[in-house]
Amino acid sequence: MTQKLNTELNHLVSSYSVLYTKLHNYHWYVTGNAFFTLHEKFEELYNEVTLNLDEIAERILSKGGKPVATLKEHLELSYIEEATGKESTIQMVETTISDFEKLMKALNSTMELAAEEGDDRTEDLLNAMYQSIEKHAWMLKAFLGN
Repeated sequence: MTQKLNTELNHLVSSYSVLYTKLHNYHWYVTGNAFFTLHEKFEELYNEVTLNLDEIAERILSKGGKPVATLKEHLELSYIEEATGKESTIQMVETTISDFEKLMKALNSTMELAAEEGDDRTEDLLNAMYQSIEKHAWMLKAFLGN
């Protein structure tokens, strides 16, 4: 694994770490008519994010790299910003969609890099994550009526 691929995978590790905390925040603080629906959905999403985070970190380790593992590093390297704690219920959904779009862009570029390096297994791993996030983004857009 090249240093460039290791760096991009670490951007994903950090992005997933920040997203995990952000989705937990939304899970705890969502209110209103959609509480039951979104409370469950945010829990489903942060559970999936946890699995993806672990898969990428373990992939880095299996390829001889080192995943970043501190909150400071995650905040510095993440493509996703942490929650403000002031989001409305609708803003929570809109921000999650936006975060998923950022993540899909990062996953796509990292898949391309893995393909250039002939690392089919990393590419496949990221492709599965991409497809799942793409579906979640579609569902959240449908929830908003978009």
